[in-house]
Amino acid sequence: MGSSALSFARPGLLLMAALACSVALTGCKTWRDSGVEQGAPEQLYERARNSLGSGDFNNAVRIYEALEARYPFSEQARQGRLDILYAYYKSGEKESAVDAADQFIRENPTHPRIDYAWYIKGLVYFERTPNVLERTFRADLTERPPQDARRSFQAFQTLVERYPASDYVHDARRRMIFLRNRLADYEVHVADFYLRRRAYVASLNRAKFCIENYDGAPAVRQALDVMISAYEGMGQTGLAEQSKAVYAINFPDGELKREPKRWYQFW
Repeated sequence: MGSSALSFARPGLLLMAALACSVALTGCKTWRDSGVEQGAPEQLYERARNSLGSGDFNNAVRIYEALEARYPFSEQARQGRLDILYAYYKSGEKESAVDAADQFIRENPTHPRIDYAWYIKGLVYFERTPNVLERTFRADLTERPPQDARRSFQAFQTLVERYPASDYVHDARRRMIFLRNRLADYEVHVADFYLRRRAYVASLNRAKFCIENYDGAPAVRQALDVMISAYEGMGQTGLAEQSKAVYAINFPDGELKREPKRWYQFW
């Protein structure tokens, strides 16, 4: 009886022992992993900077977050709040990067490097990539609502206007030109959409908005063409002629030829 009971109990004891070892090993691993987050604020900051410099962005994020949690009032934590913006951005945590940038801007309005927070915010929105279907079917992104493009443009515009001496102004201006053209293209697309449906007032308003807000963009030429067509559709011959005169002055090389509809345009 005792021998039989022992034979049944032994596998159970072995299983419990195995589980205990597994828990112990897991505990040891967690302790080893968290060791990088232990230490004085100076040590944590140095480790985070090293991780950032070596391209280990996920580890840098973890250490910066630990630094902020343990020593929120230290000088290293204050600097870390700025450094972590780049770590979030490079590790693919785009929403965290924007949230951290907004918080830094809100809490440090006079910080000498606040321009960097605006730059990172603009960069995150600028580099939002199209989704899988858009990449697969090569959809024309000029026809998609450009919310991220607007946010990026606004962030870069704030940087350029408020901090003209910033090191990031030159790159921000270059990106703003691209974004301006992207936004102008979308406005013309919407204006043309309304024109095809004979919603002339709506079409006219979007074309005017494009011309007034995105001067210099290539799409302005097509926006003027849409305005002419909208005025003609409304029976406003005088305004249509005025628009043609403006078109002729700005684009003396000839009449704009409308592009053929693409396969994914359904109207």
